[in-house]
Amino acid sequence: MEEQKELNAEEEKPKSTGDNDEGSKSPTASLLDNANAAAERLEKANEEHSKIIAKQEELMARQRLGGTANAGTTGDEKKEESPAEYAKKVMEGKL
Repeated sequence: MEEQKELNAEEEKPKSTGDNDEGSKSPTASLLDNANAAAERLEKANEEHSKIIAKQEELMARQRLGGTANAGTTGDEKKEESPAEYAKKVMEGKL
């Protein structure tokens, strides 16, 4: 019973009229302004990103044509182990 009274009391409270700190702007107008500002920031970021990608593509092309590219190397160069290192591995049971 008390819970129902509390719920009814909450429902009877006057709701805010939508006035905000921005003065005469409606809430939808401020949301649209925020969305437009966000869209502009995204467009600027996309332009910068496309410029960076173009630079990277140019650098990769120059690297390939210049012969400084990693032409199929994997970087897994095996180190030749000495007999002492081999004996140590055998004694530790790692082989």
